[in-house]
Amino acid sequence: MPIRFLAILTVFFLSVPALAADASVKPPATPSAIVAQAPAGAWRSVAPDTLLIMTVEGGRRVVIQLAPDFAPAHVANIRALARAGWWDGESVYRVQDNYVAQWGDVTEKKALPAGIATDIKPDYVRPLAALKAAPVFLPYPDAYAPRTGFVDGWPVAMDGTSVWLPHCYGMVGVARNLSPDAGTGAELYAVIGQAPRQLDRNIALVGRVIEGMSLLASLPRGSGDLGFYAAGEKRLPIVSVRLASDLPEEGRPHYQVMDVGSQSFADYIRLRANRKDDFYDRPAGGVDLCNAPVPVRQAS
Repeated sequence: MPIRFLAILTVFFLSVPALAADASVKPPATPSAIVAQAPAGAWRSVAPDTLLIMTVEGGRRVVIQLAPDFAPAHVANIRALARAGWWDGESVYRVQDNYVAQWGDVTEKKALPAGIATDIKPDYVRPLAALKAAPVFLPYPDAYAPRTGFVDGWPVAMDGTSVWLPHCYGMVGVARNLSPDAGTGAELYAVIGQAPRQLDRNIALVGRVIEGMSLLASLPRGSGDLGFYAAGEKRLPIVSVRLASDLPEEGRPHYQVMDVGSQSFADYIRLRANRKDDFYDRPAGGVDLCNAPVPVRQAS
């Protein structure tokens, strides 16, 4: 055996203890590790009257967290529609690639329950001072707003005095006709593609999908205009839509959202912007609002 090869083997085996010792070194943190290790105090429970449970064909479900502080009139309608069972038997009738999945009454002729507001003003921006919690700002530029950040667990865009929800992946909005129509909340959509932020402040956003996005995003695309299902294409039937607060306590799903004022969330955002773990070689040095979703988990 050549002397040089023996020397290489000797160096390798002599280095094994050192390699074993290095294996005990704590690996670089990742955003998912921060979320997994976050203490109980870093989480806030989601109120059951803000959870909309949509059950579709096959017993599969989509869970939407509603945002009454940002769209109070629309959320009031949505709660009333759910309590009336208005969506039962309707369908997901539009799936446009890289855009939205939309559901409700495809005919737009079904009568609304009594008491549903049909003349909601297009008020898509809220006063910053009216919100219950102070914003946590992102220190990175945004193409659609002077500032972005998070308020009470929600991603937000802001100017000096106003705040609004952004059209990030998974956000749920109210389909409408031409302005000044603002929709009623009977026809809803979820963003299933790259964030169409040009819609910000033009359509009411009422919440976000916190379970079941893989279902909505993987539905067959409609071949009709704007992704509507054409004749002969199967729409996804909706079995029921209910508020979690109206379901029996036993079996009712519970969720928690990470507290955006916690140290865990600060660490999570820092690592989303500065990945330098085993996979990443070059940190980005910044993160887009829609690329830093607030962590949500199902609680026991």
